[in-house]
Amino acid sequence: MIKRIFDFILSLNFIAIAILPMILIAIIIKISSTGPVIFWSLRSGSNNSTFNMPKFRTMFLDSPYVASNLLEDKHRYITPFGSFLRKTSLDELPQLWSILIGKMSFVGPRPCILNEVEWIEKRKKYNIISLKPGLTGLAQINGRDNLTINEKIEFEKKYLKNANFTFDIYILLITVLQVIIRKNISH
Repeated sequence: MIKRIFDFILSLNFIAIAILPMILIAIIIKISSTGPVIFWSLRSGSNNSTFNMPKFRTMFLDSPYVASNLLEDKHRYITPFGSFLRKTSLDELPQLWSILIGKMSFVGPRPCILNEVEWIEKRKKYNIISLKPGLTGLAQINGRDNLTINEKIEFEKKYLKNANFTFDIYILLITVLQVIIRKNISH
């Protein structure tokens, strides 16, 4: 309950602070490439549920629907402004809405795309699916784009075992630091 209250209040405050930059980002996306400003992707949520997760669109409309780290020549699909949004993690800002309405948390395992079947099955096996997906998580601060599924699962198992408010604050602080220095962001 404390985590949900924290998520609600913090996301509401961040939305209030970020609303003007988000409007500016939306205008630049609309001017610089064809298509919607927000990309909604069906993701794996807690307890085997699914939900639509918003992100600022960073890829062209004809891009394959797979995790971008699985694409060959991924830079061919990423818009010029999309590259900046990804490197700064600003493409994640619309997920504050998912946190506000309770579909996500600030900290938890990153929500899988539904075609990441192997990862979802391993999450089921270790009951990681009992956790609400997060904007950031233990795997993100320990390698993000550079980890294999098995390595991510190990970090998610560790988070499941040790999850508490203090641990969440630690993960959030490390996340902010890594976003500032752009650590472990490959595209």
